[in-house]
Amino acid sequence: MGEILRASSVGCHPSGGYVNVRKERKEVLQVVVGTANNSKWQCNASTNSSNSPLSVKNDTKPLSTFSSKIATDMPLYEPPGVTFDEYLNDRARVFQAIFPDKKRSERLNEEEWRIQMLPIQFLFLTVSPIVDMTIRCKTNSKDYPAGVPSGITKVLELDITRWELQGLDTVFQPTEFVLGVRGALYPVRRGIRSRLKGQLEMSISFVLPPVVSVVPQDVLSNVAESVLNRLVENMKQKVNESLVADFNEYKKEKRLQA
Repeated sequence: MGEILRASSVGCHPSGGYVNVRKERKEVLQVVVGTANNSKWQCNASTNSSNSPLSVKNDTKPLSTFSSKIATDMPLYEPPGVTFDEYLNDRARVFQAIFPDKKRSERLNEEEWRIQMLPIQFLFLTVSPIVDMTIRCKTNSKDYPAGVPSGITKVLELDITRWELQGLDTVFQPTEFVLGVRGALYPVRRGIRSRLKGQLEMSISFVLPPVVSVVPQDVLSNVAESVLNRLVENMKQKVNESLVADFNEYKKEKRLQA
Protein backbone atom coordinates (compact mmCIF):
# COMPACT_ATOMS: atom_id res chain seq x y z
CA MET A 1 0.00 0.00 0.00
CA GLY A 2 2.93 2.36 0.48
CA GLU A 3 4.86 3.98 3.27
CA ILE A 4 2.90 4.48 6.47
CA LEU A 5 3.59 7.75 8.24
CA ARG A 6 2.61 8.15 11.87
CA ALA A 7 1.48 11.25 13.71
CA SER A 8 5.03 12.40 14.37
CA SER A 9 5.59 12.73 10.62
CA VAL A 10 4.34 15.66 8.60
CA GLY A 11 5.25 14.67 5.07
CA CYS A 12 5.73 11.71 2.83
CA HIS A 13 8.53 10.52 0.60
CA PRO A 14 7.03 7.85 -1.68
CA SER A 15 9.08 5.53 -3.81
CA GLY A 16 8.54 3.08 -6.64
CA GLY A 17 7.07 3.34 -10.11
CA TYR A 18 3.80 4.84 -8.92
CA VAL A 19 2.93 6.95 -5.94
CA ASN A 20 1.14 4.94 -3.30
CA VAL A 21 1.48 7.13 -0.23
CA ARG A 22 -0.24 6.27 3.00
CA LYS A 23 -0.37 8.35 6.14
CA GLU A 24 -1.59 7.41 9.59
CA ARG A 25 -2.71 10.10 11.97
CA LYS A 26 -4.91 10.30 15.03
CA GLU A 27 -5.90 13.94 14.95
CA VAL A 28 -9.55 14.42 15.81
CA LEU A 29 -11.10 16.80 13.36
CA GLN A 30 -11.26 19.93 15.46
CA VAL A 31 -14.16 22.27 14.83
CA VAL A 32 -15.08 25.87 15.44
CA VAL A 33 -18.76 26.72 15.14
CA GLY A 34 -19.70 28.56 11.99
CA THR A 35 -21.29 31.97 12.42
CA ALA A 36 -23.52 31.95 9.36
CA ASN A 37 -26.76 33.86 9.83
CA ASN A 38 -28.80 31.89 7.34
CA SER A 39 -29.11 28.43 5.84
CA LYS A 40 -26.52 29.06 3.14
CA TRP A 41 -23.09 27.56 3.44
CA GLN A 42 -20.11 29.89 3.44
CA CYS A 43 -16.96 28.96 1.57
CA ASN A 44 -13.57 30.58 1.30
CA ALA A 45 -10.09 29.57 0.33
CA SER A 46 -6.77 30.94 1.47
CA THR A 47 -3.09 30.54 0.78
CA ASN A 48 -0.83 30.28 3.83
CA SER A 49 2.87 30.96 4.09
CA SER A 50 5.41 28.33 4.94
CA ASN A 51 5.15 29.06 8.68
CA SER A 52 1.75 27.32 8.78
CA PRO A 53 1.30 24.60 11.44
CA LEU A 54 1.24 22.12 8.55
CA SER A 55 4.50 23.41 7.13
CA VAL A 56 7.39 21.09 6.42
CA LYS A 57 10.91 22.48 6.51
CA ASN A 58 12.56 22.15 3.13
CA ASP A 59 15.95 23.62 2.42
CA THR A 60 15.65 23.67 -1.36
CA LYS A 61 12.04 24.36 -2.35
CA PRO A 62 9.22 26.24 -0.62
CA LEU A 63 6.22 24.41 0.77
CA SER A 64 2.92 25.55 -0.71
CA THR A 65 -0.08 25.45 1.64
CA PHE A 66 -3.70 26.00 0.69
CA SER A 67 -6.90 25.72 2.69
CA SER A 68 -10.64 25.98 2.24
CA LYS A 69 -13.39 26.31 4.85
CA ILE A 70 -17.12 25.84 4.71
CA ALA A 71 -19.74 26.37 7.42
CA THR A 72 -23.44 25.74 7.78
CA ASP A 73 -26.27 27.06 9.92
CA MET A 74 -29.66 25.79 8.80
CA PRO A 75 -33.09 25.07 10.30
CA LEU A 76 -33.62 21.58 11.67
CA TYR A 77 -37.09 20.24 12.47
CA GLU A 78 -37.20 17.77 15.34
CA PRO A 79 -40.76 16.51 16.00
CA PRO A 80 -41.77 15.46 19.50
CA GLY A 81 -40.15 12.18 20.43
CA VAL A 82 -37.55 12.21 17.62
CA THR A 83 -34.20 14.01 17.96
CA PHE A 84 -31.19 14.46 15.73
CA ASP A 85 -29.10 13.12 18.61
CA GLU A 86 -30.92 9.80 18.39
CA TYR A 87 -30.39 9.71 14.63
CA LEU A 88 -26.63 10.27 15.03
CA ASN A 89 -26.36 7.15 17.21
CA ASP A 90 -26.69 5.01 14.07
CA ARG A 91 -23.21 5.73 12.70
CA ALA A 92 -23.52 3.25 9.84
CA ARG A 93 -26.66 5.00 8.63
CA VAL A 94 -25.07 8.42 8.97
CA PHE A 95 -22.05 7.29 6.96
CA GLN A 96 -24.22 5.83 4.18
CA ALA A 97 -26.20 9.06 4.01
CA ILE A 98 -23.02 11.11 3.52
CA PHE A 99 -21.23 8.53 1.30
CA PRO A 100 -24.00 6.57 -0.46
CA ASP A 101 -21.78 4.91 -3.11
CA LYS A 102 -21.27 1.46 -1.57
CA LYS A 103 -18.90 0.43 -4.37
CA ARG A 104 -16.43 3.09 -3.21
CA SER A 105 -16.60 2.42 0.53
CA GLU A 106 -15.76 -0.42 2.88
CA ARG A 107 -16.49 -0.75 6.57
CA LEU A 108 -13.33 -1.60 8.49
CA ASN A 109 -14.73 -1.85 12.02
CA GLU A 110 -17.45 -0.47 14.26
CA GLU A 111 -16.62 3.18 13.61
CA GLU A 112 -14.15 3.29 10.71
CA TRP A 113 -14.67 3.20 6.93
CA ARG A 114 -12.37 3.27 3.91
CA ILE A 115 -13.45 5.59 1.11
CA GLN A 116 -12.18 5.64 -2.45
CA MET A 117 -12.72 9.22 -3.51
CA LEU A 118 -13.43 10.21 -7.07
CA PRO A 119 -10.31 11.13 -9.11
CA ILE A 120 -9.11 14.70 -8.64
CA GLN A 121 -7.66 16.77 -11.48
CA PHE A 122 -4.72 18.96 -10.48
CA LEU A 123 -3.02 20.85 -13.28
CA PHE A 124 -2.53 18.09 -15.90
CA LEU A 125 -2.37 15.32 -13.27
CA THR A 126 -5.04 12.97 -11.96
CA VAL A 127 -4.88 11.72 -8.37
CA SER A 128 -7.10 9.05 -6.78
CA PRO A 129 -7.20 9.55 -2.99
CA ILE A 130 -8.18 6.81 -0.55
CA VAL A 131 -8.97 7.80 3.03
CA ASP A 132 -9.86 5.91 6.19
CA MET A 133 -12.49 7.87 8.09
CA THR A 134 -13.73 7.42 11.63
CA ILE A 135 -17.14 8.72 12.68
CA ARG A 136 -17.56 9.38 16.39
CA CYS A 137 -20.27 10.93 18.53
CA LYS A 138 -19.42 12.88 21.67
CA THR A 139 -21.92 13.79 24.36
CA ASN A 140 -22.26 15.72 27.59
CA SER A 141 -19.55 18.24 26.62
CA LYS A 142 -16.86 15.55 27.01
CA ASP A 143 -13.80 16.31 24.87
CA TYR A 144 -15.75 18.64 22.61
CA PRO A 145 -13.65 20.41 19.96
CA ALA A 146 -12.70 24.00 20.62
CA GLY A 147 -15.52 26.40 19.80
CA VAL A 148 -18.41 23.99 20.36
CA PRO A 149 -20.67 25.35 23.14
CA SER A 150 -20.69 23.27 26.31
CA GLY A 151 -24.49 23.05 26.29
CA ILE A 152 -24.58 21.10 23.04
CA THR A 153 -25.96 17.61 23.70
CA LYS A 154 -24.15 15.72 20.92
CA VAL A 155 -21.40 16.37 18.36
CA LEU A 156 -20.61 14.28 15.28
CA GLU A 157 -16.87 14.26 14.55
CA LEU A 158 -15.09 13.04 11.44
CA ASP A 159 -11.53 11.81 11.90
CA ILE A 160 -9.32 10.81 8.97
CA THR A 161 -6.92 8.22 10.40
CA ARG A 162 -5.08 7.29 7.19
CA TRP A 163 -4.80 8.60 3.68
CA GLU A 164 -3.25 7.32 0.50
CA LEU A 165 -2.59 8.82 -2.94
CA GLN A 166 -2.65 6.66 -6.03
CA GLY A 167 -2.17 7.16 -9.73
CA LEU A 168 0.91 9.39 -10.05
CA ASP A 169 3.97 8.33 -12.00
CA THR A 170 7.25 8.66 -10.13
CA VAL A 171 8.34 11.86 -11.88
CA PHE A 172 5.15 13.61 -10.77
CA GLN A 173 5.23 12.65 -7.09
CA PRO A 174 5.45 15.56 -4.65
CA THR A 175 8.56 15.47 -2.48
CA GLU A 176 6.39 16.50 0.48
CA PHE A 177 2.64 16.18 0.92
CA VAL A 178 0.39 16.83 3.93
CA LEU A 179 -3.40 16.50 4.05
CA GLY A 180 -5.40 18.12 6.84
CA VAL A 181 -9.15 17.90 7.49
CA ARG A 182 -11.17 19.27 10.41
CA GLY A 183 -14.93 19.13 10.83
CA ALA A 184 -17.99 18.45 12.98
CA LEU A 185 -21.77 18.69 12.96
CA TYR A 186 -24.25 19.21 15.79
CA PRO A 187 -27.76 20.47 16.58
CA VAL A 188 -28.31 23.71 18.48
CA ARG A 189 -31.63 24.13 20.32
CA ARG A 190 -33.30 27.32 21.48
CA GLY A 191 -36.66 26.48 23.00
CA ILE A 192 -38.74 24.63 20.39
CA ARG A 193 -36.47 25.71 17.56
CA SER A 194 -33.47 23.71 16.38
CA ARG A 195 -30.67 24.46 13.94
CA LEU A 196 -27.99 22.29 12.40
CA LYS A 197 -24.53 23.82 12.62
CA GLY A 198 -21.09 22.72 11.59
CA GLN A 199 -17.87 23.54 9.84
CA LEU A 200 -15.40 21.73 7.65
CA GLU A 201 -11.84 22.82 6.90
CA MET A 202 -9.55 21.11 4.45
CA SER A 203 -5.91 21.96 3.74
CA ILE A 204 -3.07 20.61 1.65
CA SER A 205 0.66 21.33 1.81
CA PHE A 206 3.14 20.09 -0.75
CA VAL A 207 6.41 20.63 -2.57
CA LEU A 208 6.06 20.26 -6.31
CA PRO A 209 8.35 17.81 -8.09
CA PRO A 210 10.97 19.38 -10.38
CA VAL A 211 9.07 18.42 -13.54
CA VAL A 212 6.17 20.73 -12.63
CA SER A 213 7.97 23.25 -10.42
CA VAL A 214 8.04 25.71 -13.31
CA VAL A 215 4.29 26.32 -12.90
CA PRO A 216 3.78 30.01 -11.95
CA GLN A 217 2.67 30.58 -8.35
CA ASP A 218 -0.53 32.38 -9.34
CA VAL A 219 -1.56 29.49 -11.58
CA LEU A 220 -0.73 26.99 -8.84
CA SER A 221 -2.76 28.96 -6.29
CA ASN A 222 -5.80 29.24 -8.53
CA VAL A 223 -5.80 25.52 -9.32
CA ALA A 224 -5.21 24.39 -5.73
CA GLU A 225 -7.91 26.65 -4.32
CA SER A 226 -10.33 25.54 -7.03
CA VAL A 227 -9.72 21.87 -6.19
CA LEU A 228 -10.21 22.44 -2.46
CA ASN A 229 -13.35 24.49 -2.98
CA ARG A 230 -14.86 21.74 -5.11
CA LEU A 231 -14.10 19.16 -2.43
CA VAL A 232 -15.67 21.14 0.42
CA GLU A 233 -18.63 22.13 -1.74
CA ASN A 234 -19.19 18.45 -2.44
CA MET A 235 -19.20 17.75 1.29
CA LYS A 236 -21.61 20.64 1.79
CA GLN A 237 -24.02 19.06 -0.65
CA LYS A 238 -23.77 15.68 1.07
CA VAL A 239 -24.67 17.17 4.45
CA ASN A 240 -27.07 19.84 3.27
CA GLU A 241 -29.06 17.45 1.10
CA SER A 242 -28.29 13.77 1.68
CA LEU A 243 -27.92 13.77 5.47
CA VAL A 244 -30.89 16.03 6.14
CA ALA A 245 -33.01 14.07 3.66
CA ASP A 246 -32.13 10.83 5.40
CA PHE A 247 -33.01 12.34 8.77
CA ASN A 248 -36.43 13.17 7.31
CA GLU A 249 -36.80 9.52 6.29
CA TYR A 250 -35.76 8.51 9.79
CA LYS A 251 -38.54 10.66 11.24
CA LYS A 252 -41.09 8.99 8.96
CA GLU A 253 -39.91 5.53 10.04
CA LYS A 254 -40.27 6.51 13.70
CA ARG A 255 -43.80 7.76 13.13
CA LEU A 256 -44.78 4.46 11.48
CA GLN A 257 -43.33 2.54 14.41
CA ALA A 258 -45.27 4.60 16.94
